[in-house]
Amino acid sequence: MTDGMFSEVLKTFLVKYGKEWDGREKHKIVGKTPLEEAAIIVEDYGLPCAKHEFVNEVYSMFSDHLCKVKALPGANRLIKHLSCHGVPMALASNSHRATIESKISYQHGWKESFSVIVGSDEVRTGKPSPDIFLEAAKRLNMEPSSSLVIEDSVYVIGSYSLEFLFALLLKDKDSYVRIGVVAGKAAGMEVVAVPSLPKQTHRYIAADEVINSLLDLRPEKWGLPPFQDWIEGTLPSEPWYIGGPVVKGLGRGSKVLGIPTANLSTEGYSDVLSEHPSGVYFGWAGLSTRGVYKMVMSIGWNPYFDNAEKTIEPWLLHEFDEDFYDEELHLVIVGYIRPEANFPSLETLIAKIHEDRKVAERALDLPLYSKYRDDPYLKITSSKGQ
Repeated sequence: MTDGMFSEVLKTFLVKYGKEWDGREKHKIVGKTPLEEAAIIVEDYGLPCAKHEFVNEVYSMFSDHLCKVKALPGANRLIKHLSCHGVPMALASNSHRATIESKISYQHGWKESFSVIVGSDEVRTGKPSPDIFLEAAKRLNMEPSSSLVIEDSVYVIGSYSLEFLFALLLKDKDSYVRIGVVAGKAAGMEVVAVPSLPKQTHRYIAADEVINSLLDLRPEKWGLPPFQDWIEGTLPSEPWYIGGPVVKGLGRGSKVLGIPTANLSTEGYSDVLSEHPSGVYFGWAGLSTRGVYKMVMSIGWNPYFDNAEKTIEPWLLHEFDEDFYDEELHLVIVGYIRPEANFPSLETLIAKIHEDRKVAERALDLPLYSKYRDDPYLKITSSKGQ
């Protein structure tokens, strides 16, 4: 997740030349190698430096920030799973080999998991050419047709994407995901796309499958060992926390769906939400004047209603006699149920939400999850009357 970080580095770099990075070159550098990117930016901004100087300085600045980079949700889980099952993995990117190795050096266990690394400086042409993927397959001594690419590139530069070739896995968002999809298909491989931007599914039509996040990958569909960590329709996670006053939502929970949600503002939680893909989660909810309750919630854009903004919509699994707007609400999220999805009708959406409720209620009775009912974060001291 280094897209924003790289943009910040570019802003800093251009300031010393009296220039301002506004992202207007993004469409020109999609799928380009670092030197090609540099040539475009140097020319468009009229910079008094050679492209090699640009690359050396900018990527040096960028490298200083790599220790702060976090893996995509589900990436560490997937790499560990495949590595434990002896699945050969290669890492292939439009970045140079040295840059790739620098990036993954901050991700525990990644370097040891990949038996092959291929950078754009080791092949004739970078993506969308298939050269990088074909070279990776060659070094793995595998046929391209027996290979799988997982691609999550986005319309930014210099960032980590996650591509994987039977299991070819990396993380280097260096273009629209379609660049990697095109490259993978041109190499004769199967491709799973993992969009890193919301509402961009239409860009991935060439992929064999599009999934919301790596949490939703089912390896067995591609001849790989299945995950064994799902429990009664839920994927356990380390607990994470969100809290704040209950705010008015979009007015459709009770009125349209018959499902009263206690919405929270996303303000101040951009970092937390970036670490967790949109989808349906569950856990425990604490209200300052009422107690602790089971909870299931959606985070995302609610495709059926096509939200303009990302929302946090918890449903406290209890019948309340009144609204509690502005009351302090704390959530301890302990697991994942499914990705958010669109539905052909309101009735099917409502049915699915009630199914989510049943899954959450049943799971929260398990010791694995029930223990978090006593998390101190849920014990809120009311400030009323003070």
